[in-house]
Amino acid sequence: MTRRSCTIYVVGITCAVLLAVGIGLFAGQVFRTLMNNRLKKEIVLVEGSRVFDSWKKPPPPVYMQFYFFNMTNPKEFLAGAKPEVKQIGPYTYREYRYKDNVSMVANGKMVSAYNTKSFVFLREKSVGDPAEDNITTVNIPAWAVMNNVKDSFWKASMVSIWMNSLKSDLFTTRTVDELLWGYKDPLLVRVAGTKPEVETVFGLMYKKNGSNDGEFIYHTGEQNYMDYGRIETWKGQRELTFWRSNYSNSIVGSDGSAFHPLLDKDERIHIFTPDLCRTIYMEFEKDVEVKGIPAYRFTPPPSVLASKEENPDNEGFCVTPKECLGTGVLKVSPCRKGAPVVASFPHFYLADNKYVAAIEGLSPERTHHQTFLDLNPTTGVIVRAHKRAQVNILMQRIPGFPTTRSLNETVFPVMFLNESVEIDDASSERLKKLLLISNLVSNFPLVIVGLGVILLMVFVILLCRARKQKSSAEDDTAYSPVNDKEKEDPQNGTYIGLTPKANVEA
Repeated sequence: MTRRSCTIYVVGITCAVLLAVGIGLFAGQVFRTLMNNRLKKEIVLVEGSRVFDSWKKPPPPVYMQFYFFNMTNPKEFLAGAKPEVKQIGPYTYREYRYKDNVSMVANGKMVSAYNTKSFVFLREKSVGDPAEDNITTVNIPAWAVMNNVKDSFWKASMVSIWMNSLKSDLFTTRTVDELLWGYKDPLLVRVAGTKPEVETVFGLMYKKNGSNDGEFIYHTGEQNYMDYGRIETWKGQRELTFWRSNYSNSIVGSDGSAFHPLLDKDERIHIFTPDLCRTIYMEFEKDVEVKGIPAYRFTPPPSVLASKEENPDNEGFCVTPKECLGTGVLKVSPCRKGAPVVASFPHFYLADNKYVAAIEGLSPERTHHQTFLDLNPTTGVIVRAHKRAQVNILMQRIPGFPTTRSLNETVFPVMFLNESVEIDDASSERLKKLLLISNLVSNFPLVIVGLGVILLMVFVILLCRARKQKSSAEDDTAYSPVNDKEKEDPQNGTYIGLTPKANVEA
């Protein structure tokens, strides 16, 4: 066997082995499984893990924007006209959030923490000065008090007298600062005289600057990566007590700050939000890219806030069987001390059209009013998010209060917020490097297959050359008759004289 033949055999065998091994590894997803297992071990909520420090103190900047609906015709509305509002905003704050009092519990299988938030006003990202800009809106303390005494004629009559003497109307004009961070309300001061437990200061964000929502206990994800960041208890409770069904009271999923790695497009993302006093869910919408990082966009489907007729699971969110609102709105008075507060998406996005049509000046748009999460599917890291929610007040006739006689039931918008975050450049570069390593390791079998294909091409070329050289050799030893006319041997038949073919040509 010549050296050339040996080379062909070696190349052929090596090619076959590489192709077989590469295809086998790729089909079996061996390297991808190894990489996924490594990610599952790295992305856990324990000291020293890759994500623990960033979970405790997220590096990307978070911004909170507030938009208010300024009422332009309060007198006409109380006389029966359609209410008109004008959106004013944003008033933007930098939100600083971190996990406080972090400690391992349950023998290290879970972690306890408090989500502390603080806000700093950013004038350059705002439309005005919150200390000076006035907003005319619903007098929420008055409506809260009226709603609490509506079942008692005598209490309602007393509160009505107080409101008249204090000139506490159904609408009020306050600065943005007062509406957000609190002001002492004269009606609440009067009520507190008979009920000391009543808070005399009201503000949409009162006591939320530098405070927390209570203790959360999370799963670390060590036992099961699907449990990474999943809430076990909130304020010591495994479920809520505000609503009328187990489904509605369930505390499921994460708090919105951490999601398990290796996300699937078919799964539902569950998020518990103390502000809404419930768990919501999101579903995959589309693939997106943020700063060169691939992501899945998850959004709340219409069924989250659908009416009980459209989604029977939501019947438990009805305060009473008779107090069920339509699609797109949620009455959260059970966790707002009885105040007739209604939650929705901004401008009643995804809600029944009747809520939009009832207010002049609303225009729901997907681009500006949709809530969404863009999550990197490999790591579960949030690369971009917008949480948008609207605070409304349910206005209706209340017995004992003559000023409400001409009112039809109206869900009146007060303000909406947009809490947004986008991954910072430093974090995005680190994440892209991690994804590059992950892709290289996961696709290493394709490299082996590629080498096998290259050797296959080399093998084919060598084989073709070998055949060509063999054909040339055969041609060089070919023979022709001595004369053009074959000679006949009378005894042995035809006599053929042999001579090299080249002599014939010569």
